[in-house]
Amino acid sequence: MSTLAHTMMTAARSADSGLASPGELDRYPYAEAPAVDRVGVSAWDGVDPELGRVGRRAAGSRGRGLHGQLVQQLGQMIVSGDLGADRPLVPEEIGQRFEVSRTVVRESLRVLEAKGLVSARPNVGTRVRPVSDWNLLDPDIIEWRAFGPQRDDQRRELSELRWTIEPLAARLAAGHGREDVQQRLMDMVEIMGHAMAQGDALTFSRADSEFHSLLIQVAGNRMLEHLSGIVSSALQVSGGPVTGCDRPNEASLAHHGRICDALAAGDGAAAETAMRQLLTVHPEVERVVPAPREH
Repeated sequence: MSTLAHTMMTAARSADSGLASPGELDRYPYAEAPAVDRVGVSAWDGVDPELGRVGRRAAGSRGRGLHGQLVQQLGQMIVSGDLGADRPLVPEEIGQRFEVSRTVVRESLRVLEAKGLVSARPNVGTRVRPVSDWNLLDPDIIEWRAFGPQRDDQRRELSELRWTIEPLAARLAAGHGREDVQQRLMDMVEIMGHAMAQGDALTFSRADSEFHSLLIQVAGNRMLEHLSGIVSSALQVSGGPVTGCDRPNEASLAHHGRICDALAAGDGAAAETAMRQLLTVHPEVERVVPAPREH
């Protein structure tokens, strides 16, 4: 295993801090909502008490500090429907409920607005936007949906999306013949083999994610390349045996190896076939291939 590949798999995934510039902070002034529309602090009483005091909750924060934790928690609440469009999000009440500063609240709302989850308007306040406005390809929203009430729909949609783009990406990638890329892909397969032998599911998952993202990136199609992060997110939040990538096994490892062999031979058809075989769900799952939905 190359040192570069091993380092790449063991390094923690970094995340954009998303900090607001000084001029952005005033977009969410306190007392922004009309008094008649405000929901008192008591309206948060039905919320899981573990969501309070964000400074004491490290899970899901991805190393972003208070700001990242609040984004995570408010995002999960919006996606799950706990915070609906009928409830204005008053910054001062959020600050009181989660015991964070106004700066943290404003930065968090700015991030949620960028994801299409909320909007801030003068004389109206900050409110949750309809699902049709959400950036459903945002990795955070994918994660929040995958672990919320919409988990089944999210897993199905991700599976269908992967079936649409990854076989094509494999076919296109076979025509590029870059030795450095082929070596990196083989490194990932080697790492997966070592991880499976050691029972290290986390390292296996990271190598698998890197394999699929890299394959899409070298397909030579910039629009497909833009979707590589979505495939990575799909692998990280699958939550069950949806495809052959979801858990370490010999069949999955063999299919990854066949894709590498097809790419080395410049055989696009074989690469596409191997990818479709890899994306076939496990035998114990009733639906072998995502069926088209009826309209």
